[in-house]
Formats: sequence, C-alpha cells, structure tokens
Amino acid sequence: MKTLFSGIQPSGIPTIGNYIGALKQFVEIQNDYECYFCIVDQHAITVPQDKMTLRKNTRSLAALYLASGLNPEKITLFIQSEVPAHAQAGWMLTSISTIGELERMTQFKDKAKNRKEGIPAGLLTYPPLMAADILLYGTDIVPVGEDQKQHIELTRDLAIRFNQRYNDIFTLPEVQMPKVGGRVMSLQEPTKKMSKSDDNTKGFISLLDPPATVAKKIKSAVTDSEGTVKYDKENKPGVSNLLTIYSIITNTPIETLEDRYQDQGYGTFKSDLADVMVDFITQFQESYNYYMASDELDVILDRGAEKAAIQANKMLKKMENAMGLGRKRK
Repeated sequence: MKTLFSGIQPSGIPTIGNYIGALKQFVEIQNDYECYFCIVDQHAITVPQDKMTLRKNTRSLAALYLASGLNPEKITLFIQSEVPAHAQAGWMLTSISTIGELERMTQFKDKAKNRKEGIPAGLLTYPPLMAADILLYGTDIVPVGEDQKQHIELTRDLAIRFNQRYNDIFTLPEVQMPKVGGRVMSLQEPTKKMSKSDDNTKGFISLLDPPATVAKKIKSAVTDSEGTVKYDKENKPGVSNLLTIYSIITNTPIETLEDRYQDQGYGTFKSDLADVMVDFITQFQESYNYYMASDELDVILDRGAEKAAIQANKMLKKMENAMGLGRKRK
C-alpha cells in the first residue's frame, strides 16, 4: 500500500471549499493508502500567533478532520510539534538547501511582501521543514493544490540531492492534484477561489457557521440574470460554482441537477441547495462538537503521535547515519 501525507495549518476554521477540495477526498481515499494527516503547528508559527488561539485551533482542526469522516483506526492523525523528528529533519534539509532556491518560492515572496517588522527567517526556511514532513514517512503521494505544487517540486529536489550526496534513502513523492470540483469559488466573486481570509464573509461558508447563516449565504450567492440552471464555468461562474457544491455534497451528477432544475429558476435551486447545506452542516457540527467535548480526541492524537514518531524516528536515524551525525551505535 502506498503512503499518503497531508499537512494542514491550524490557522482558522476551514471552509466548505476546504472540505470539498481536501477533507472529503481524504475520506474517500483513506482505504487506499497508508495515510498520515498532520496538523502543522510549527509551520503556523512562521508568522505571529497568539498561543491560546493556536492551541485552540490545533485541537479544533483535529476534531474537524474526524468530523469529516476520517477513521482513526485506518489513518494516523497527529500534531507536528508532538513528533520532534520533524524539526530535526527540517534542520538537516535546511542545511542542504540554498538561499536562492528558498527565495524563489512564490509563497515566501507573497508573504514577505510589504512586511514592516522584518521578514521572519521561518518564512524562508518553511519549505525544508515541509519537505521533512513529507520525506520522513516514505511518502508516495501528496495531495495539494496548485499553490503548493512548487513546494513539492523543491521537496523532490532536496530528496534527490540528499540521495546523491549521502545515501539513497528517500522516496520521491508525487503530487496528486484535487479531482474535478476540488476548487470551490467565492459565493460573491465566483471567479475567485473561496477563502476563509476573504474580507467579505458572505463569500465563504465556514464549517462552523450557524446553519441559518449558511442558508442565508447560499440564498444571497451571486448568479446571473439569465435564470437558467446550467453548468458553464466561463459564462455562468456563479451558477456553475453552486452546481459544483450541490453535486459534491449530495454525490449527484451535475447533469442530473441541470435536468432537475431546468424549468425552475434560481430561487428554487438556491432554496433546495440551502436545505442540503443546512442538513450537511448540522450533522457535521454534531460530530465536531462530540469530539471537542470528549477525551477521545486526545486519545486519538496521543496514539497518532506515538505511531508517527516510530516511523519518523526510523527515517531520522537513517538521515543522521547518512550525514555522519552523532556517534555510531552498534
């Protein structure tokens, strides 16, 4: 069985776009791979964080993973900082990275732009730590969006460099892009990706939005003046986005939805989608609230950290031996 690794920062509540583009797909493939799902809190501190908020978001994100349907008996769910091998391997890979290749990372340039208080070194060295996250587990598959593809390319470059310079120990990971429908757009600007950082809160649905708020956001979503429920991403981006959400949440082909609403207009279509989303959000939040109130969540995370550490430490020891670190043990 191939190994899949995915890391998500605890930087706020995911949106329905994050669910469709990542979490739902993880649930669908958890039987097909040896899955490691990591909450990357050490990546989060590359920008200033309030410690209480960070800890709350970390635990909350773990509960959201489980509420999505991930089975803790099938997958390994853990917190990055609770497996020290990540930071240790990250430093080792930083030592074989060049400043030039790190400065070329698009995300570094975007986040470093216009900073008034200086650029944290962690923003620059973020990619080698991400590479360590992936390479420690002999990862074959990394499911990422387009914005992270450059980081996976660097991960492969560092793995090749290490293998050639020291010892051939790393598997070269492959990118697995989200399936069709993985990119959910803003409800208010349907040509722009849905984002939890959007200043217009009507543009995104948080997985922890109150059900009434979810219904209101769907009903106020931008469409067009034509009145025909038809998938046409170029000419009808708003309607196409809503069809994508409806289709994926209900596992109904878009063509079936087009036929169902061909003579009913946007009012009925939006109202029905609002009902679907309220049902989904209500059930999702019931599961989330259960994990947040239960000791079971901490048991799962403890068990996940222990399992991840066993695997990560094996690779870390190979890295140290290859580089000549420490004393040689019999």
